[in-house]
Amino acid sequence: MPERPQVVVITGMSGAGRSLAGKALEDLGFFVIDNLPAGLISQVVQEADPARDARRRRLAVAVDTRGGLSFEVLEQVLVTLDTDGVPTTLLFLDADDEVLATRFEESRRPHPVEAPTLAESIALERRALQDLRGRADVVIDTSDRTVHDLRRALGEIFSGEQPRRPLRVAVTSFGFKHGVPRVIDLLFDVRFLPNPYWVAELRPLTGHDEAVRRYVLGPGDTAGFLERAQALLEFLLPRYEAEGKSYLTIGVGCTGGRHRSVVIAEELGRWLADRQVEVAVRHRDLER
Repeated sequence: MPERPQVVVITGMSGAGRSLAGKALEDLGFFVIDNLPAGLISQVVQEADPARDARRRRLAVAVDTRGGLSFEVLEQVLVTLDTDGVPTTLLFLDADDEVLATRFEESRRPHPVEAPTLAESIALERRALQDLRGRADVVIDTSDRTVHDLRRALGEIFSGEQPRRPLRVAVTSFGFKHGVPRVIDLLFDVRFLPNPYWVAELRPLTGHDEAVRRYVLGPGDTAGFLERAQALLEFLLPRYEAEGKSYLTIGVGCTGGRHRSVVIAEELGRWLADRQVEVAVRHRDLER
């Protein structure tokens, strides 16, 4: 059997950073083809011969609305590649509607989906791509990521030779009053825990301060919650990994994202790291 290339299919919302993702993957050694109609992916993969041209060992193809992207067509392509034994990862780039609108206004580029207003174009495209987003192996929200953040994230995921690596877990603390992060697989709401905000000497501190940590971890409800959350993760993680999931995002939310969620996110991150899980802990709203 001829050697099969590793394939990454890049797609997602217009303005979410597909071109930047393509350039980042190119720097990682992928042969990148931009704006390829989904129906041609199988042909490109079939013609790639890594034995004759080492540059074709890792292919990345960007498909989007400009090429008349159809979920049904792409789904059939992905099924065919899987049947043919081609290791394939579907990467979906996303961002908040407001962020996408700002990017289009700043670039003065027309949105590829025609509608009376930019907001309607974005809404139409989001509805058209919702099934595709649900099918994705990796979803990256670029709303508050810099170009360097995106390159770093892609490097962490795709720097290896194989698209399937041990499950990587991101734990993100946030404040509900600032909105729920778009990319979350599991969400824990810890607003039931005592709130340090209502203690005058703790209010200006954050979940990184020992006094706040002791206050949040002190009650029996906190210990009970952590025990149950850890048991749930102990059950789910090996099953996600067996299913082929490569990236899991856990959201931990409190009211403002500065106290309770930070403490609990750090505790979950520490627990995961102790079990040799590759984990990154991030606090979205700590500085707000």
